[in-house]
Amino acid sequence: MAEEKVKDTAEQVTEDQNTEKAAEQSAKQEPKTEKKDIAKLKAENKKLTAELDKAADAYVKLQNDLSEEKDKYLRMLAEYDNFRRRTQKDRENTYADAYTEALGELLPVIDNIERSLTFANSDSFEDGVKIIINQVNSAMEKLGIETFGAVGETFDPTLHNAVLHVDDDTLGENVIADVFQKGYKKGDRIIRYAMVKVAN
Repeated sequence: MAEEKVKDTAEQVTEDQNTEKAAEQSAKQEPKTEKKDIAKLKAENKKLTAELDKAADAYVKLQNDLSEEKDKYLRMLAEYDNFRRRTQKDRENTYADAYTEALGELLPVIDNIERSLTFANSDSFEDGVKIIINQVNSAMEKLGIETFGAVGETFDPTLHNAVLHVDDDTLGENVIADVFQKGYKKGDRIIRYAMVKVAN
């Protein structure tokens, strides 16, 4: 029994010694592991710092780009607003210029009509009216206004407004027999449709 106790004690001592050795070895290895971990953390920290710097540079670049685009947008908006105002003013001026030009051509006609009233009972009255009509036609020509809807023309529903129909063997089919009001147009735009009587 004493031998067994000695054996147990010897085993216990050996076990304790092995544990101490393991602890010593572990203690010796810990600083090495810590040094490796610290080096690894420093490397990761350096890498993350570099990535953060890159991200910061990219952020600054994006902010500058955004600022440039915003500036371009605001400039374009201001230019468009100026263009819109200028166009509106030009449109108003064009209308006023056209109106003034038209009235300028008709004012001499009005003057001559007023003058003709002083000769209403004279023989030259008819000649004066003819002169005024010629002057009106000349003013219309200068403004680029054409007349249409004469007797003998073929009826065109896009130009003429037929208010009467007559059967006449002396005239062809769809021919204008009489004109109640002449039509006027400028280019393709109809100012007034001709009011006519159509035959057959």
